[in-house]
Amino acid sequence: MAKGYLITFYHSIKDPDAMAAYAKLARPAIEAAGGRFLVRGMPTQVYESGLDERTVMVEFDSVEQAIAAHDSPGYQEALKVMGDAAVRDMRIVEGIS
Repeated sequence: MAKGYLITFYHSIKDPDAMAAYAKLARPAIEAAGGRFLVRGMPTQVYESGLDERTVMVEFDSVEQAIAAHDSPGYQEALKVMGDAAVRDMRIVEGIS
């Protein structure tokens, strides 16, 4: 079974305090659902049309597990706390098996 990756690109953060409150809830919810944080931070280098923006990448044992983590009550609560504090692009991608 191919792994699933939840990848988020933060285009802008409007409210750092709300983001900190979100992170306190989001990380434990994602980890409780089996997520393993692989990347969390700013790029070291960007190329071509790359954007210099915060990136987070979480690995799951499957795409289904990644979707379930996102849709879990704990993570949904974190999203409510975040509100409109950030403009971001989130995707779940299937890994190469």
